[in-house]
Amino acid sequence: MIEALLPSALDLARFQFAFVVVWHFLFPAFTIGLASYLAVLEGLWLWTGKAVYLDTFRYWLKIFAVAFAMGVVSGIVMSYQFGTNWSVLSDKAGPVIGPLMGYEVLTAFFLEAGFLGVMLFGLNRVGKGLHMLATSLVAIGTFFSAFWILSANSWMHTPAGFSVTPDGRFIPEDWWAIIFNPSFPFRLAHTVTGAYLTTALIVGAVGAWHLLRERRGEEPVRDTGIDSSTAARFHDAGQALVQGAEAPDRPGPGSAGEKRGVESSERGLNPRAKLMFSMAMWMLLIVAPIQAVLGDLHGTNTYEHQPAKVAAMEGHFETERGAPSILFGIPDAEQERTKMAIGIPNLASLYLTHEWNGEVRGLKDIPREYWPTNIPLVFFAFRVMVGMGLLMIGLGLASGIMRWRGRLYETPWLLKAAVAMGPAGLIAVTAGWIVTEAGRQPFTVYGHLRTADSVSPIGLPAVATSLALFVVVYFLVFGAGIWYLFKLFSQTPRHHEGSPPHGQPIRTAGITPAPSVAAGAAPGPNLGAAAPGLNQGAVAPGAQPAE
Repeated sequence: MIEALLPSALDLARFQFAFVVVWHFLFPAFTIGLASYLAVLEGLWLWTGKAVYLDTFRYWLKIFAVAFAMGVVSGIVMSYQFGTNWSVLSDKAGPVIGPLMGYEVLTAFFLEAGFLGVMLFGLNRVGKGLHMLATSLVAIGTFFSAFWILSANSWMHTPAGFSVTPDGRFIPEDWWAIIFNPSFPFRLAHTVTGAYLTTALIVGAVGAWHLLRERRGEEPVRDTGIDSSTAARFHDAGQALVQGAEAPDRPGPGSAGEKRGVESSERGLNPRAKLMFSMAMWMLLIVAPIQAVLGDLHGTNTYEHQPAKVAAMEGHFETERGAPSILFGIPDAEQERTKMAIGIPNLASLYLTHEWNGEVRGLKDIPREYWPTNIPLVFFAFRVMVGMGLLMIGLGLASGIMRWRGRLYETPWLLKAAVAMGPAGLIAVTAGWIVTEAGRQPFTVYGHLRTADSVSPIGLPAVATSLALFVVVYFLVFGAGIWYLFKLFSQTPRHHEGSPPHGQPIRTAGITPAPSVAAGAAPGPNLGAAAPGLNQGAVAPGAQPAE
């Protein structure tokens, strides 16, 4: 009796992989777009010479480093599961999937590993052009990673270019057909664009958060650990270094700049927060509607190759012309109908067949062994994804109207909406992944290899133990990492972000200014000896005073 209520080893193996993938996917969905955003910021800095781009680049570079590290660590675990929980899949489909994942290592991982260090620590050590090249190659590496992983995943949905041996192993016959399988171009475009929108929403939320805090007078002054006159002097020298100009006179005694240092010397709202918010809203305004078009193309392709998945997404059990788009309902696989359905007539036919009265296949016309194993999950996850996409389009349009009216940064409800929409991209890509993978069930290689025939011959206690350990470790480790990311988000973006004070030694225990650099005093002649080679980049760039 009790055993009948317990999940099987297959159920737990599936849940374990889903749990790990959901955690992992949060980070690449963010860093793929963030790497490109950093490349754009550095390119704009080199093109215009404006320090605001460099400051914003340095602000997000720290965040990228943390998120990238967590993405790498969480991704390593998945590959081990192919051997522990899914050894039969690895044995049968390995000749196709293995090389694709190997190509990701040979291209994406090598680019990222080779140039990430230069990107993170080399701004003051290598030339500007070389550093820009390193940043661009890291961004290209993240795209290559998505390319190969999505190619392998798409092949499992729309397998092509292979033959099957008598013992059931998949043998590659045409690598072009394998890599560019029927669903791959659409899945790649839709997923990567989703990653860019995810990044834009997070960047926009952080910028809006700081703009709101400034409007309420809550934005704290960042303590540098040094007196105000020295801070002003460091600011002037740093500004001259970036802009190639002579250092201006520091603020006079008693002025706002003297009392609050660099950040108080700027009038108006924080220009770095404004830049973040403005660029993010441009991205939403332009790219969110494009993503809707890409989603329509991807859906049409899925309808052609996986009609059961689309029928589950739509909640259609009956084949009909002029099929409605069901906005809400409760699919019931046992009764083969969607209860309490509320829909828009003909709309599903329009976007699936591009005809007003086009015929849309229902689940009843598809063999039951091809039906997704959890139709309600596919149905509701699809609505979450579409709902988030519509909200993105709405936020982009609202920002465009406020920009046209000249009130982009002075509209509190828009800033609050941007903050609330910060996690919307992560929610959308997670829901989209659930639709894609849950809709492929009960197959791992669609139409050829069932999930039940792919799992390792491993017992329930072993899977349950590893799953429990994963849950505990992931919530502790990645929970702490996410907490630290939010701590970085909450820090005020400031001028000369992340750069060491000019003309002072760096002490790992913090900054303890010597009497020679007291207020109004010029740095003493021994400062250079205290930190030899400081101005030549001997100290790691990006170091900053302890807070």
